[in-house]
This record gives sequence, structure tokens and C-alpha cells, in this order.
Amino acid sequence: MRNKVIVLAATLSALVLSTGMALAQGKHKEEGQLPFGPSEKIPLEQPGAKPGVPVMSAKEFKQAKDIYFQRCAGCHGVLRKGATGKPLTPKITRELGYEHLVDFITYGSPAGMPSWGTSGELNEDQIDVMARFVMQDIPTPPEFGMKEMMASWKVHVPVSERPTKKVNDWNLENLFSVTLRDSGEIALIDGDTYEIKSIIKTGYAVHISRMSASGRYLFTTGRDAKINLIDLWMDPPTTVAEIDTGIEARSVETSKYKGWEDKLAISGTYWPPQFVIMDGATLEPKKIVGTRGITVGTQEYHPEPRVAAIVASHFRPEFVVNVKETGKVLMVDYTDLKNLSITEIEAARFLHDGGFDSSGRYFLVAANASNKVAIVDTKENKLAALVETGPTPHPGRGANFIHPEFGHVWATSHLGDETIALIGTDPKNHPEHAWKLVQTLEGQGGGSLFIKTHPNSTNLYVDTPLNPDEETSQSVAVFDINALDKEYTVLPIGEWSGIKEGARRVVQGEFNRQGSEIWFSVWNAKNQPSAIVVVDDKTLKLKKVIKDKRLITPTGKFNVYNTQHDVY
Repeated sequence: MRNKVIVLAATLSALVLSTGMALAQGKHKEEGQLPFGPSEKIPLEQPGAKPGVPVMSAKEFKQAKDIYFQRCAGCHGVLRKGATGKPLTPKITRELGYEHLVDFITYGSPAGMPSWGTSGELNEDQIDVMARFVMQDIPTPPEFGMKEMMASWKVHVPVSERPTKKVNDWNLENLFSVTLRDSGEIALIDGDTYEIKSIIKTGYAVHISRMSASGRYLFTTGRDAKINLIDLWMDPPTTVAEIDTGIEARSVETSKYKGWEDKLAISGTYWPPQFVIMDGATLEPKKIVGTRGITVGTQEYHPEPRVAAIVASHFRPEFVVNVKETGKVLMVDYTDLKNLSITEIEAARFLHDGGFDSSGRYFLVAANASNKVAIVDTKENKLAALVETGPTPHPGRGANFIHPEFGHVWATSHLGDETIALIGTDPKNHPEHAWKLVQTLEGQGGGSLFIKTHPNSTNLYVDTPLNPDEETSQSVAVFDINALDKEYTVLPIGEWSGIKEGARRVVQGEFNRQGSEIWFSVWNAKNQPSAIVVVDDKTLKLKKVIKDKRLITPTGKFNVYNTQHDVY
């Protein structure tokens, strides 16, 4: 066992989740108005009115508010009522007291709170202001409805002015959409030549890129809830429409059922807790549905059930919408938006990310703080199973492969420990193993975000970018699928990049169209060099390093063909 650590999803909020509150200012342009809390012109209430609550100036409040929403809200929630992380309500924080909070923020805890101070993520002044901030009353965020969406909606190129066929010479099937997190852009990179074909301005910290069923349209959603619709047939591909669907978001998807290809799109937001169905060619908002409601199990009302992963069913004209805090999977029939039909499936709380099994019928989603994976049958619209895995599963889309003994399996790695869980997904040929944890592998350590393989590969790749050990966070473990009992191979991706400075965190492997090579991001700070390292899948040798001053904080990479066809 190597570098066993507890790295719960609070760390994810520190390094990956960024809500973009400060970047959503375009939605609140009136002078002196801020989306949360008081403006610079409004003095905060002094502690005499609330004994034991420290003084904060309006400037400090805004600074802390921005830090909280960029670093903390992803786990503790916008309303600070807790989610993956613990609640930070005033009653709790005021009882703990200022000194305790400073120490806790500085040094973290073995239970998963990041060591903000000792890691250098926050300086002493920032820690001071954050300790005082979480003792204040919780600022209430604004709602974001149809009026606000329509005000942000723009169609840059009408459908009538778009080409009727592809007019560029790009190989779209092997094109990569690469998130440039801190610059608020994506890079479109040719998977054959490794050339950066275009840099497109998008929302801040794009979380995912998704393809329309036809492969023509690329959708991105940023943490600031901006959706960009990019037409890949144009020369060059460009944003043809955009919209803000809220203040904070994580998911976007398009309709894929036969007869509904490219017709609709859907965005799920963290705040407000809701989803919106839009026209697939223009992003015109058609239907907003709130997700506030009762949790599974405890049957308690939750004011902030955020929309996490969304996928499009291949078996019904439905979107599969995962609601994080309530633990419900919503099967949203999009054939009649006026008379919307939603099938509610009880799963487990804190649903996050996931992907389909190899057949495309079963959707496996991590309920990360519940340490479970929920399996939903999208043909029968029912829960197939809940499987206990390890602490805080975080699969990305997961990895499908044929196990020598158990047949088809789907795999997830974990934020919370070094294990990789394999779940049987072959009810036809291996019914005795279906929807069960069939094997647990031991990787480099906790802090994994993504696991990856390909139908043409015999390798299983596991990253560990959030592991506190530098050597571990800068490398990936590779398992031989045909010999899983053997020791994994470690690839020193950070070293191969040639970058000498910075954290060099290695994150999110993504295969090319052919499955012959896999790309990894070497992720540094905004003011430091980053890179993409390409590995030959057959030899596990370095094939190419893509370096460019425009590659600012590259993180997620999405191959157009693999994303379009759910290949993972």
C-alpha cells in the first residue's frame, strides 16, 4: 500500500471546482450591486449587534465571498448547509470560534479538509478573512429564471446563415476539445498533427464539453453557468450561440434518441438548483425545472439540491438528470415540454459523476459522499442496484472493459483512498456477478479524479492529481487488464513534460479516436507553464509533448468521436 491518504471531495473543491462567482458580474451590472452579500457602498453590521461575530468591511466580505465560492462552495454548498463537506452554518462556526477556524483552515484535518495554509493555496490574510467570513450570516444568493436567461441569450450566427455541410478540412472525429481552465477558453487540437487549430473564448473553468448526436455541435459549460454552442462545420469552428443558465453549473447534454438528434439541449445548475431545457440549435430556453425537495432515506427537505451529471438516454427520448443532495435520478421525458413527464428514481445522496456501461443501457453514477455507485436501467427506468465501493468514488465517466474472469465490468477510482473498484455489468453472460463489486485493485494512493481505458486498449489508467505526495500527483498508474494481479506500471508524466517548476499535477487521460494513444494534462498555475503529454498505448512510452504559451491550465480533454459515442 503506497501513500494511503484520505483525500475526500473537499479537496476537489480546492483544486477543481470553481464557481466563477466573481466572473458572473455580467449578470449583475448595476452599480454597487453584487450577486451575494452587501456591495462596497453598504457597511456591514458591526459586532455590537451580534456578540462574538468579528468585524468585516464590505471589501473584506467581497474578497471572502469570492474565495468561498471559488474554493469551498462545491463541497460545503452555497448555503453552507454541507454536502460532501461538513456544514458551515453560523451556529456551528461561532461555537468553534475564530482561533479554531484559523487553525482548521490552515492545517486541515485527516478527515479530508485541505490544508489551505500549509499548502500555500491561501496566505495568512486570506485565512484570517475566511475565518471571519464563515462566522457571518449566510448571504442569500439570487434566483436566476427565464428573465435573466433571456437577457443573456445571444445567437451570433442564425441557423439560416450556417453551412448546410462541413466547409472546413478538419478531421473532426479525432479533434480534442481541451479546457483551458483559468483563461476561460477551450483549445481545439488536431489529434493527428497535435496542432492547436483554434482557441475559443468560453465560460470560466469549462467543466465538460459534450457533442450533439450528429457530431456537428460542441457544447461547453463553464463553472459560471455559461453555455457555448460551437458549430464544428464552420471554417473555422466558432460559437454560434451562448446563454447563461444560472450562476454556477456543471453539466450540459443534448438529445440523442432516434428522431430527436440535435433538437434539444439541457443544462443543469448548482445554483439555482434547477435544470433548463433549450433549443438544440439556438440555446433558446424552453423549460426551467427546479430540483428543491425531499432527500432519499432521511426524507428531509433540502433547499439546495444541485444538478450534477446529465446524460442522454439511448433507449428513450429522455434526459437522465442526477440531483446531488436529494439522491434522486430524474428520467425527464422531453417529447412534450408543456406536459413534462418525469420518472423519479431513488438512488443515494450526493450523486456526482458517472457514465454508461458498454451496452449503453445502464448508467452508473457515483454517490460520492455515500461511498456508493448507483446503477440505473435506462430501458426499464428503474434502479438496478446500489453498490458499496470505497470512500468517495470519483469515476469521471468510468472505464469499461472485459475482465478475464467476470466479463464486462465498469471501474471507478476514489478520492478517499488508493482503491479501484470493478463492478460487474454483464447480466446476460455473467448474471452471478452483475451489479456487484467483483474486484478491488490497489493503486498509487487517494486523490484520484479519473480512470480511463478504450475498447482497443488493454491498459487501465488511473490518475491521482489531488494526492498530497508530489511524485504521486505527477504520475499515473497503469494496470494490465489481462493481468490485473500484477503490479501496476507508473508513468512519470510530469517529468516527461519537461516542465521543471510548479505542482505539475497530472489529470484526466483521454484516448484518441483510434485508441492508440492517450493524452494527459500537466496542470500548473495560471502563471506557470503547462503541457499535454501524449503516451503510446502499446509501448507506454512518451510519444509527444504539446507545449504552447496559449495552453493555460489545461485540464479536461474531450475527443469528439469518443464523446459523441460514449466511448470510455
